[in-house]
Amino acid sequence: MSKVSYYTPEGLKKLREELKHLKDIERPRASQAIGEARDKGDLSENAEYDAAKEAQGMLEMKISKLEDTLAGARVIDESQMDVSKALVLSKVRIKNQTNGMELIYTLVADGEADLASGKISVNSPIGKGLLGKSVGEVAEVQVPNGVMKFDILEITR
Repeated sequence: MSKVSYYTPEGLKKLREELKHLKDIERPRASQAIGEARDKGDLSENAEYDAAKEAQGMLEMKISKLEDTLAGARVIDESQMDVSKALVLSKVRIKNQTNGMELIYTLVADGEADLASGKISVNSPIGKGLLGKSVGEVAEVQVPNGVMKFDILEITR
């Protein structure tokens, strides 16, 4: 059974598009590569055939994993969310107590995480530390070299 994960409408659309691409474009490409390698002769000594079969196996595994993810995917209704606490899709402005640096992160599902655009997974160490916190609270995040403390300055949607 697949586990439930929450996505924005855009994130879910992106997952569906990736699955469609893998099934409609990559899968026929892999089959064609196997056919071309098979036509080259003796399969017992055909490294190209073995590589094509391996690539097809990896592709099928990726498709299967994506289908499992989509089976457990749910769209988040932002209008029903509590704005007083940091939850999935919350935009949280925090201040590092050690160096005073302010950061803004949007908490998202694993599949949508992109640190460059300020989106962190709710399952990351910082994401886990921020979940459920309110403005004015301190989030303690366990990192390899100790504990980092962040002041929650603002939570928006």
